[in-house]
Amino acid sequence: MDIEKLIKRIQNGQQYRNMELRAISDKDDKKEYRVSGYSTMFNQPFTLYRDKWGGQEIEVREQVDSHAFDEADMSDVIFNLNHEGRVFARLSNNTLKLNIEEKGLHVDAYLGGTEEGRKIHEEIEGGYLTKMSYRFSVEDDKWEEFTEGDKRVYLRTITKMRKLYDVSVVSIPADDHTSISARSVFDGVIEKLQAERLSAEKKEETERQAVLMAEARARELELLQNS
Repeated sequence: MDIEKLIKRIQNGQQYRNMELRAISDKDDKKEYRVSGYSTMFNQPFTLYRDKWGGQEIEVREQVDSHAFDEADMSDVIFNLNHEGRVFARLSNNTLKLNIEEKGLHVDAYLGGTEEGRKIHEEIEGGYLTKMSYRFSVEDDKWEEFTEGDKRVYLRTITKMRKLYDVSVVSIPADDHTSISARSVFDGVIEKLQAERLSAEKKEETERQAVLMAEARARELELLQNS
């Protein structure tokens, strides 16, 4: 995908996350050309950002609430390759099915309607393509902050999805779509952490200077008393 197009989508509030993908087993030696997977698992946090500042490990996690898709716009989601190009399945013609289940949002796509779709299915079946990514925008979320030992953790819970745009088989699982959009979401948190770190460093430096000045003053008084 063109990087400028990607950045524009992210600036419009669209985000990307990866998910597992598998081909449905054939029955009676008849190819079904179907693939399935979960676009997200509900209430299962996963790490999107990790760093270490001032000797403290920082980790940002994300999870999706089980009711996040209840009012989401999923009127005409499509299935494609790398979030662009030809459409291999879509919700409006029943070649793509989305089901909100107890464990997550399940995706089932029929790829046999086009020659290119059938080729994509063969690559998935052969293990050459194993991941999907879904593109979405968020209506509402909430944040929690806690510690795990010496680690500082920020947990984002997506409570309401605004729109699901597509599910896409991706050639590179750790693609820029996810990393750039995740960074965009957490820029505010990262800026807060950086500001806190700078403030703490400034406070430490001020305290250090105060100690040095006190020690210097004590030495001056000692010299005066001994003179």
